[in-house]
Amino acid sequence: MAPPKLLLLAVALLTCAGCAFPAKHCPNCGTTAVPYPLSTDTTCGDQSYKIRCDSGSQLVFDSLNNSYPITSVSPSSQRFVIQPASLLSNVCVTSDMVHQGIQLNDSLPFNVTSSNTIIYLNCTDSILRSPLNCSSSSLCHTYLNRSDDAPACDASPICCTFRAGGSSTSYMIRVRESGCSAYTSFVNLDPNLPVDRWPESGVEIQWVSPREPLCGTQSDCDEDGGGGKSTCGPDPVVNGVRRCFCNAGLVWDPIGGSCVENVTCQDPGGCDSSNKTALIAGLVSGLGTLLIRMVAEERLMDVIDPMLKEGASNLELDTMKALGFLAVGCLEERRQNRPSMKEVTEEIEYIMSIATSKVVEN
Repeated sequence: MAPPKLLLLAVALLTCAGCAFPAKHCPNCGTTAVPYPLSTDTTCGDQSYKIRCDSGSQLVFDSLNNSYPITSVSPSSQRFVIQPASLLSNVCVTSDMVHQGIQLNDSLPFNVTSSNTIIYLNCTDSILRSPLNCSSSSLCHTYLNRSDDAPACDASPICCTFRAGGSSTSYMIRVRESGCSAYTSFVNLDPNLPVDRWPESGVEIQWVSPREPLCGTQSDCDEDGGGGKSTCGPDPVVNGVRRCFCNAGLVWDPIGGSCVENVTCQDPGGCDSSNKTALIAGLVSGLGTLLIRMVAEERLMDVIDPMLKEGASNLELDTMKALGFLAVGCLEERRQNRPSMKEVTEEIEYIMSIATSKVVEN
């Protein structure tokens, strides 16, 4: 009989092999995960949600005419934060004024959120006719008087503050000579905090929930990990477009990028608004990414529970490693490259039979 520790690991592997892994996720950019639908390549994510992973393993967001580093990503809220342009040396002008500040393409699924407090600096008299708060009590004066981040702007006579996200600011934070030539931004700023406790500057961008993936034929839906879960059919909203629509009993999870069970919450203690099944799918995807990375770094055994490894023989450790490599095969992104449940079962039986026979021989 196979050692109990190996049987436990084999059962865990069989359970994981039946999991549905979300489709089309892009690989990490350095150490930063790239959640669906964000796309860093033509082979992953949703192509309407393009960002970049540069040569320094830094995520980058491209506006209409400039690029900004992405400093953080929140998949659950479908938002990321970009680093605003810096000031030019010794002048109160941001480096992106040549591009008139941050300007987004309003035909793409990104927009500036209302969580941003924008501080405009070095403004002209013409800005006083705008709805911005350019009064002597404006928060921008507190920033200038108590921050060392913009010394070149201390002498500028006019500054203004406003919360972004209105109809005129959903797609731009504009700087120009005839208005304000510099700006900075803070996400979820509490104006009652002293300046030295303000967060790092940043501009929060949100993305619209993605629709189901496009398809030409049914094989496109099957290849992306949705085999048996979605059907390629005509889009009722856009003529001439086909998408992978979830089959009966399943719903599209825009965060996980997959079809998941349509579970109705029955928890008497109450349920939050998130889809718990989608959360589990996201956790499984994260674990899969971790396992693949561990294999690439030759650290597969680090993933295995220390209690299983404690007191294990070399044979048991080698068998655990073999089962681990089989698990990696179950994580292949393309469905046709993953082993079937029958193949997984047969491989586990083969591995266990070798381990058992060696135990008997010894």
